[in-house]
Amino acid sequence: MNLDSNLQQLIILAMVALAVGGFVLAVFLPVLSQGRSETRLKNVVESRKPVSRNGQLAAGRTSEVSRENRRKQVQQSLRLAAAREKGRKKRVTLRMLIAQSGAEISLWTFWLYSAVLGAVVTAVAYLASFPWYLCALCGFVGFLGLPRWVLGYRRKRRQEKFLSELPDALDIMVRGLRSGLPLSDALRVVANETPVPIGPEFNEVVEGQRVGITIEQGLERMFERVPLQEVNFLAIVLSIQSKTGGNLTEALSNLSKVLRDRRKMKSKIRAVSQEAKSSAAIIGCLPFLIAGALYLLNPDYLVPLFDTQAGNIMLGICAVLMVSGILVMRKMIDFEI
Repeated sequence: MNLDSNLQQLIILAMVALAVGGFVLAVFLPVLSQGRSETRLKNVVESRKPVSRNGQLAAGRTSEVSRENRRKQVQQSLRLAAAREKGRKKRVTLRMLIAQSGAEISLWTFWLYSAVLGAVVTAVAYLASFPWYLCALCGFVGFLGLPRWVLGYRRKRRQEKFLSELPDALDIMVRGLRSGLPLSDALRVVANETPVPIGPEFNEVVEGQRVGITIEQGLERMFERVPLQEVNFLAIVLSIQSKTGGNLTEALSNLSKVLRDRRKMKSKIRAVSQEAKSSAAIIGCLPFLIAGALYLLNPDYLVPLFDTQAGNIMLGICAVLMVSGILVMRKMIDFEI
């Protein structure tokens, strides 16, 4: 019994000791380990802090350098485009005018047609009993004026048609690029699927790639044949994208939207200025209508203007003033954006 009582006392003492030891550990161990953990955490943070700072500095420096390089490349591309644009603003030669009008004739053929037209106009003026200086003036206008006016009219009509169809061509390129086609194949699709004059112009770019001409150089030549700001925008977008990278589909999509907005703005300006154009047309036609009415009512009233030298001089002065007034009014109502 004594052994059992002693054993029981030892067990109770052991349990009390374990309880006291557990209580002491539970109370004082966090306090003791907190300093070690803080020291360890501090050492880890200090060991990693220089690496993190260096990584951030290196990443920031790399991104800044890349942005600066991209900015310089964009500025250089825009500077070159502005220089090319300034160089192209020189006087348009006759050969360039023929190419821009889309007329498939040679320079000698044009001069032959001009000579024939000048001779015909001179003969008509001679048969109408005009004075010799008026016949010479009519021949000069028929030889140099009318053919160039026809080329200018064809050139303007071709550019308007090109401009109206260019956004659709860009949309075709965007859909082709999004479907996985490379840029050259997208240009080939535009060349094959779009009508004149878009198709032949893009076909010149595609055919030029076969002989080593880059897309940027092909678009520069296209701008020489179609001198529109919208074509220059396309050349700038592709040039910048090829040098700096980026999302070409998004850039072309935004360009298509910009071109459509520009066309809408031009339509609004044309509608607003139509009243002034109508007034200018009425004012320009009014002297001829009055002269025709006077000739019908009293033919002899205007005969001195044609039979006398003073009358011919007055007619010449009136013609110069009429042409000057028409040109001034046309310049006043010609809005460009």
